[in-house]
Amino acid sequence: MNIIGVGIAKGLSVTFRNLFRKASTIRYPEEAAPQAPRFRGEEFAWYEERCTGCASCAKFCPLGIIKIVTHPGGINVQEGQSYAIDVFDIDLGRCMFCGLCVEACPYDALFMGSGFERSTYRRDDLVIQVDELRQAEKRPSTWFRPQLEAKEYRPQTGQPLSWEEVGR
Repeated sequence: MNIIGVGIAKGLSVTFRNLFRKASTIRYPEEAAPQAPRFRGEEFAWYEERCTGCASCAKFCPLGIIKIVTHPGGINVQEGQSYAIDVFDIDLGRCMFCGLCVEACPYDALFMGSGFERSTYRRDDLVIQVDELRQAEKRPSTWFRPQLEAKEYRPQTGQPLSWEEVGR
């Protein structure tokens, strides 16, 4: 009997020691979780003004989750002609957030985002359509972007950036 009482007393002593300590967790979603500026998350930032429709991002995606459909746009004909983009879909349900699509873009048109709260009940709702990419707030992650990191840009708290501000 004596051994059982000692064990209970030891357990309660640990409880009482930690009872008035500051909590090491946050109350999510009431409090925001701290994030590094290089966090690679959802909410891709796509700058249509910089995009030529070359589909390099789709070619280098190891999972093939980017779907691009274009037609000749007749824009920038002397430089090799840009394409008009009809479809630019990114399937977040299959994305592993490796960032190879961002690295492959020669025109700095695609950036990783910093969000992580895009839960849904249907997989079809995880596909980011071209209209959503066009209208989304542009808060790119500083991952693979030393020019943004040098400016100490914070995607979670900073202002949305225009296409002129994000290029190399």
